[in-house]
Amino acid sequence: MTSLTQRTIGALVFAAAGMAQAADITIAQVAPLSGVLASTGKQMVLGGKLYFDHINAKGGIHGQKIKVLVADDAYKVDETVRLTKEMLAKPEVVALFGFAGTANIGKLLTDKVLEEGGAPLVAPYSGGEPLRSPFNPWIYHVRAGYADEAEHMVQQLTTLGMNRIAVMYQDDGFGKAGLVGVEAAMARRNLKLATTAGYERNTDKVDDAVKKIKAADPQAIIMISINKPTAAFVKQYRESGGGAQLLNISVVDPAELVKLAGLKNAHGLGISQVVPYPYMANLPVIREYQELLKKYAPTEQVNYTSFEEFLGAKVLVEALRRAGPNPTRAKVAKALESMSNFDLGGITVNYSPTNRVGSQYVEVTVIGSSGKLLK
Repeated sequence: MTSLTQRTIGALVFAAAGMAQAADITIAQVAPLSGVLASTGKQMVLGGKLYFDHINAKGGIHGQKIKVLVADDAYKVDETVRLTKEMLAKPEVVALFGFAGTANIGKLLTDKVLEEGGAPLVAPYSGGEPLRSPFNPWIYHVRAGYADEAEHMVQQLTTLGMNRIAVMYQDDGFGKAGLVGVEAAMARRNLKLATTAGYERNTDKVDDAVKKIKAADPQAIIMISINKPTAAFVKQYRESGGGAQLLNISVVDPAELVKLAGLKNAHGLGISQVVPYPYMANLPVIREYQELLKKYAPTEQVNYTSFEEFLGAKVLVEALRRAGPNPTRAKVAKALESMSNFDLGGITVNYSPTNRVGSQYVEVTVIGSSGKLLK
């Protein structure tokens, strides 16, 4: 009897140890799933989910499954801060993933929420310079910055002889970060902007911006704006007879712009991109993304935003793998820092103890006559 009891206790101890070993790895994502950025937020969550589901289906990492806690901040700064604090109060959360908004994430820095929480934030959907400079150790960027995008757009326009450039921007940390980038790119060429016009965050009230910019008669307009206000500006500007070349920073969805502004108005709009063209499966990671999209979300279309966060998920999974079984926040951060020239499948990211900007890739795409995005 004693022997049987000892064997039973031994089996229970072994089982408990196995259960502890197989506990979930918990990460947290705060994203805009309602409000003006809802369609973008949905794609952000989808991109990460594709890869996390794929890893879980293969048995997880070191036998542990990835569990993602997702919360909706509606693109509101105060909600981002509140929800992030809630997530970081959970000791099981070892990393943050795929947040949106320069102002939102910037507030997490200034309020020391990330510093006090000690968890790395991987692949934020923002290129704002305040999140990159001065250096902070908490945020691991997968995308190029808005300054890189601005330089690329200004270079392309001035090469074509377009020196009279205006900027329409969201009047917050995001829009101002992009505006500063464009102004710096112009200054490098001894040029000044023809005019600038802002619009209020979390609205699509762009009437005044349309009037001000149209009156300045620019050759090109660079927009630092999100889907709904971009579409509203494009529609009003084109329908009022405006003929300038239009370009937008990378945070817009071309399908959404065509739907909201109309193909006639959106046709010819240039969009800078910070990851390779995901519609053509010419890289191993793009093939992988397309295959997993068909498998796990067959009704969804290929999308730049979901592809960007798919890449971010690959970065985070590799860090979790390097962190070893039962990872901690500190171990995940150390693992991310060790990812020098890491190949995601034809796309490389590079981090180090002094660098958190994984990539500076930028190219410009154009909405074609059928509404599809062309290189």
